[in-house]
Amino acid sequence: MADALPADSNPADILCETEKMAWIPFTDAIAFKVLRVSPETGTWTVLFKCDKGSSFAPHFHYGAGEYLMLKGVMDYRAGIARAGDYGYEPLGVYHERTEFLEDTVLWFANHGPVAFVNPDKSIIMMLDWKFFADAQAKQALAA
Repeated sequence: MADALPADSNPADILCETEKMAWIPFTDAIAFKVLRVSPETGTWTVLFKCDKGSSFAPHFHYGAGEYLMLKGVMDYRAGIARAGDYGYEPLGVYHERTEFLEDTVLWFANHGPVAFVNPDKSIIMMLDWKFFADAQAKQALAA
């Protein structure tokens, strides 16, 4: 049997009351709520809210990702995802387009950065744990 944690050790549980959290704008039609970031692993977990007709720019996954559709419809490389659907996106996958056919909310966790790219595939921006940590800190200061 494993020993219990020392009395002075205090792992931090996380409870996000997402209904009380404000949406942080990403684009005019996409917003997010930060659930967790991990500088140690590079993992970031968010809720995305995407308006009907919005889309993510072409991007590469520099870490594996997974999602759970909570509401709406998303059309992307793997097919059409609807509320209740789960998806896994492996390291290195390229998404030419990710389009939202209805107002959509999805839980998304990525285990590393996502690189948004130009048509020549040069990097425009990196979406990583630091991006979300900074956005969350900025929101907290504004509140």
